[in-house]
Amino acid sequence: MSAILIVDDERDLLSLLDFNLRQAGFETVLAATGEGALRELRRKVPDLVLLDLMLPDVSGTEVCRQVKTDPRTKNVPVVMLTAKGEEVDKVVGFELGADDYVTKPFSVRELVLRLRAVLRRASAPPAERPPEAIGPLQVDVEAHRAFVDGAEVTLTPLEFRLLTTLMARAGRVQSREQLLTDVWEMSSELETRTVDTHVKRLREKLGSARDLLETVRGVGYRLIDPTRR
Repeated sequence: MSAILIVDDERDLLSLLDFNLRQAGFETVLAATGEGALRELRRKVPDLVLLDLMLPDVSGTEVCRQVKTDPRTKNVPVVMLTAKGEEVDKVVGFELGADDYVTKPFSVRELVLRLRAVLRRASAPPAERPPEAIGPLQVDVEAHRAFVDGAEVTLTPLEFRLLTTLMARAGRVQSREQLLTDVWEMSSELETRTVDTHVKRLREKLGSARDLLETVRGVGYRLIDPTRR
């Protein structure tokens, strides 16, 4: 049974999440503040953290940063709860290593599907094995490391999965819906802006290789192998 640390300062919502996630078969641990969340993380490492961004003391982004920089918890997936319009917080969260975000108000059923998808991704290798190198890009799948021009690039688990999927399918256009299904392991009927946000962050980290990741207007994305142009 997967244990989820739920962090939210809205008591009614915290109770709602607690009830529904237990009904869905998860074990739950509750915290109403950022400090409370960090205290629970020191006590026991959960399988996933469901984290509200707007907390009364330590912000959700700071909690996420501490989760992802602590060797004990750095591999714990973080799913952020955000209010609509907080695009800056979403981007910062992804940069810090958040694995997904859910906007308020949300469907409990969709939330459960997202949490299960994130937990599957955390334990599953990429479905297709990419080449070791494309142009200045290099990846070591076993070590979960990526390099550009020989220098290591720090990627979140989701960014690494997105990169290796695109590398494995180099030259082929991948629709947002296809990437949402294969990388996020979620229904393509869900919000595809998630893909755009992650591609933007990934491209910004690729340095001299950024132009290899092309946007195909109206369709999706493609990673180009410069030796095959």
